[in-house]
This record gives sequence, C-alpha cells and structure tokens, in this order.
Amino acid sequence: MKATSKARIAALILSDAQRFASLKQEIVQLDYFCKGTVLKRMMKCGNKQCACHRDPAKRHGPYLECTYKVHNKTINLKLYPEVAPLYRAAIQQYRKLKSLLGRLERLSRTALMHRAKQVQSKPRN
Repeated sequence: MKATSKARIAALILSDAQRFASLKQEIVQLDYFCKGTVLKRMMKCGNKQCACHRDPAKRHGPYLECTYKVHNKTINLKLYPEVAPLYRAAIQQYRKLKSLLGRLERLSRTALMHRAKQVQSKPRN
C-alpha cells in the first residue's frame, strides 16, 4: 500500500478516535433520564349522572401521566403538575442518549473499517 494512503488511514483513525471521545463526553454530561411520554388526560368519573359521561368536552382534568413500558406492560404514573417538567426533562435526556448511542454505533462501524484497512495494509511475515 502507498505511504500516502497509509498516512490517510492513520489520519482517519485519529479523527475517528477524537470524534468518539467527544461523543463519550456528551454521554457523561447527561442528567437523569427515563423512557416514556408525559400525557395530559381528560377523564370520566365514576358518577354515571355526571355531565362528563354525556359530553366529552366536560370531562375532568387535565390529569398528567407519565406512560412507559416494563416487560411489555404499560405503566401509567400519575404526576402532579409541578413534577411533570422533571419527567419531561428526563424523557428528553433519554432521547438524547439514544441519539448519541446511534451516532456512536455508526462512528464505531466506520472506525472499525478504517482500522481493518490499516491492519490489512501491514506486511505479513
């Protein structure tokens, strides 16, 4: 293999390592995270005579819930209005984590390809 292509591969490997370290640092800076969705729900009450049973516009609420799955079962966690921003922020952190992991995986595939080229270019004894 030519010296220029060896130098180019070495430069790509160094660039990959720097980008990988940068993405890892972003993960370290994440705050608490959780999977789920914060929903506003309008509910019917248990009183059949209440207007909420006749008119959907007169349902009670809004009530806030955080919904997520555990072992394929949906969990609904009722939230007080002052707590909902904490869960929204944690859910945003989870989405950021997933995005970072996807970027790390794509970068890892590229870096592995560059390293494989470097290994293949070394002379065999």
